Amino acid sequence: MASRPDPHPKATIAPVNVAIYARVSTSDQTCALQLRELRSYVKARGWKLAGEYVDTGWSGAKASRPQLDRLMGDARNRKVDCICVWKLDRWGRSVANLVGSLNELHALGVRWIATTQGLDTDESSPVGRLLVHILASVAEFERALAQERIKSGLAAAAAKGVHCGRPHKVFHRDRAVELRAQGTSWRAIARELGVPQATVRRAVSSDAPTPRHSRVSKGRKIQPAKTTQKKH
Repeated sequence: MASRPDPHPKATIAPVNVAIYARVSTSDQTCALQLRELRSYVKARGWKLAGEYVDTGWSGAKASRPQLDRLMGDARNRKVDCICVWKLDRWGRSVANLVGSLNELHALGVRWIATTQGLDTDESSPVGRLLVHILASVAEFERALAQERIKSGLAAAAAKGVHCGRPHKVFHRDRAVELRAQGTSWRAIARELGVPQATVRRAVSSDAPTPRHSRVSKGRKIQPAKTTQKKH
C-alpha cells in the first residue's frame, strides 16, 4: 500500500554560514582568546563556520585592513550569512566606519553579532542595533581621551627636559668629525662606526663650525683696488 504524502512537510532550514573576525592592534598581541570564544559561540548554535578572518597589528581606527577587506568582499559575494566578532571595538573604533560597514552588511542581508556584548543587527533586535551606535560613539570618545592624555603626558615630559621617542644613537662623534676632516667618505665612516650615514652626516654638520662667506651682490663686479703711483 502506497504511503500518503505528508500534508505538512517540514521546512528545510539552510545552514547558517558564519564568519568570525578577530583583531589586535600590535604584532606582539594574540587573537587566541577571541578565536576560541567565537568558535565556541558558533558551535553551540549549530552554525557552520565559513571562515576565520584575523588582522594582527592593525589599528581599529583604520577603515581598510587586509582581512576585514577580504571579509567584506566575501559578504558582498554572499559567501557568509552572519559575522561574529568578540567585541564592538575589535570590528572598529571610528563611528563613521562602523556605521558605514554595518549599514552595508544590513543592506546585503548579513547579520552581525558582537558575542560578548549582546549586540545583534538582526531585524528582531532593534535594541541591539541602537546599542551598536551608542557603543561606537563611546569607543571613539574613549580613544580621543586616550590620545589627549598621551599628548598631555608628552608635553609635560618635554617641559621637564625629558627626551621622548627613539633614543639617540651613541657613537664617537669626535671620531666621525676627525675622519671626515681627513677626507674619508660618509659610507666608510658609517661602516667603521656602525651607524647609518644619515646619523654621521647630522653629527658632523652639528659639530662643524659655520663658515663665514663674504656676500657679493648678483651682477656686481668687484673692481680691482686702484694703486696710486708716486711722482718722482
